[in-house]
Amino acid sequence: MSFVLSLNNIVKSFGPVRAVDGVSFSVQHGSITGLLGRNGAGKTTTIRMITGIFLPDSGSIEWGESPDDPQDAIGYLPEERGLYRQMKITELLLFLAEIKDRRGPEVAKAVERWLKRFELWEKRDAKVEELSKGNQQKVQLIGALLHDPELIILDEPQSGLDPVNMVLVRDLLRELKEQGRTILLSTHMMGEAERLADEIVLIHHGKVILDGTLNAIRSSFGKNTLHIEYEGDGSFLQALPGVKRAAVVNHSAELILVDGADPQRILEASVGRLRIRKFELAVPSLEQIFIEKVGAEMLDSVH
Repeated sequence: MSFVLSLNNIVKSFGPVRAVDGVSFSVQHGSITGLLGRNGAGKTTTIRMITGIFLPDSGSIEWGESPDDPQDAIGYLPEERGLYRQMKITELLLFLAEIKDRRGPEVAKAVERWLKRFELWEKRDAKVEELSKGNQQKVQLIGALLHDPELIILDEPQSGLDPVNMVLVRDLLRELKEQGRTILLSTHMMGEAERLADEIVLIHHGKVILDGTLNAIRSSFGKNTLHIEYEGDGSFLQALPGVKRAAVVNHSAELILVDGADPQRILEASVGRLRIRKFELAVPSLEQIFIEKVGAEMLDSVH
């Protein structure tokens, strides 16, 4: 698989603060790469160097096929909304396409198609400021896709979306990948990254601390995680001997075991107190790996 983009030891400082400290990774053609980290980890600064908003202090950013204008090869959804609030939706989208040198009947058809897909066609003549935050996010996402970019960069794309629209965007990203598009997805939502990403790059304090395929990363942590689904009150599970860390939510639990702990002991302690529907020893979730690598300080950000 060829790379679309490669970052080589890039550094960016703002005064005494080194926001990005020697970051290196590649984005492979036709893949979804998850750029992960807590707020302030350096994700957005890294993206702004890729898009040319910032220049790196040192290091290099290379394109695999050397497009004539790298900025036209990018479709960028920033974390902050950058829409002209007084413009009508259709006018705004046609304007954004024209900035990327796309105009004419085909673009107008594409605008109509996207607005219908995102259930915004009936609002096509509304001003941006009249839309909800979620609908503004969808308009901005359409603007990032209209010019058929080679690399789609999405910075927290599901910010402000309700659960129905989160599923809509999730399905869209899967579809784009199936079409051979390349996506760099920046998020602190581990569940979304786990559902979508092929490759993972975890940044903490401006440094890459984990990089590789999702499957390889999960496998490298071993099968020390119990996934339990049950009926009853499972709050006691996190206090059992052999449990290093636990995420107990509703009627399910993910228990990280200490080295050498016997899962059978957990089962024995649960019999009679819970009605077990599922009891599985597996690799940890990306959320648990994230917490393991970054530390307990991540708990509030992850949830």
